[in-house]
Amino acid sequence: MSIKRALPGALARVPFPVIAAPLFIISNPELLIAQCIAGVVGSMPALNARPSSQLRDWLAQITETLDAYNKANPEQPAAPFAVNQIVHKSNDRLESDMEDCVRFKVPIIITSLGARPEINQAAHSYGGVVMHDVINNAFAHKAIEKGADGLIAVAAGAGGHAGVKSPFAFIQELREWFDGPIALSGAIANGGAVLAAQAMGADFAYMGSAFIATHEARATKEYKDCVVTSSSDDIVYTNAFTGVNGNYLAPSIRNAGLDPENLPPKDKSEMDFGSDTLNKAKAWRDIWGAGQGIGAIKEVVGAGELVQRLKREYSLAKERLL
Repeated sequence: MSIKRALPGALARVPFPVIAAPLFIISNPELLIAQCIAGVVGSMPALNARPSSQLRDWLAQITETLDAYNKANPEQPAAPFAVNQIVHKSNDRLESDMEDCVRFKVPIIITSLGARPEINQAAHSYGGVVMHDVINNAFAHKAIEKGADGLIAVAAGAGGHAGVKSPFAFIQELREWFDGPIALSGAIANGGAVLAAQAMGADFAYMGSAFIATHEARATKEYKDCVVTSSSDDIVYTNAFTGVNGNYLAPSIRNAGLDPENLPPKDKSEMDFGSDTLNKAKAWRDIWGAGQGIGAIKEVVGAGELVQRLKREYSLAKERLL
């Protein structure tokens, strides 16, 4: 196993080892800012800004707010933030959105569903760091070969688009050849799981579903309540909605008039972040993504309160090991 090197760029300035996953439709500047101020990397997909011109306004709001906070709190600055770019042929905004990220020098770029050297180069032009999400070792090699700085290991149980690898096997295989930053995703929803991710060799836990059930999240009350009342038994893994396998809440599938146990597969070539899916239900809007860790989510709280809970649980988990 290789020896890990120091974390690059903005990743070295994260107070608590959690990267909040960018949640399609749900993440917005309010949630991102609250996450960063609480001490974890806040993030959002660039595609959440609609029309595309709104992204520039959002980035201005985020940078100005966090800069003001850091000036007022120099001894406890906010964590850096990240923007997710979907690197897929269906995303015709990629180049223009990346130009806005370069203009505002977004500290961390998270790339998904494809790796392109020019996107990595654009981020590196101002000192940005690129984390690329992968579901297996082969994709991980390709991402690093194309210039990504770090990897997000999307293991079994992660919300939304997810892989099937055990986190134990996945991290072990990655650390055999890669000594850079790794974030682990997959059913992480409490502080003990954050510590476990580090114990396995990851630098960060990558956590999304828990932030759906926060006051700041741009999710419906029904979606938030469903996350709170559901468990891992309510998660369905299917490619029926976007062409890429992902984890979704069974109650939302039933509410859309579909049978969670009888979903026809969809070809990956049909993937489109906005088109109608089965029975005119839309993935992410009507069919809700969530990971297997939601059993740890018991109530809707503020993002800052959630992070404080994670920190307490993390400390208690450390104490149990002593």
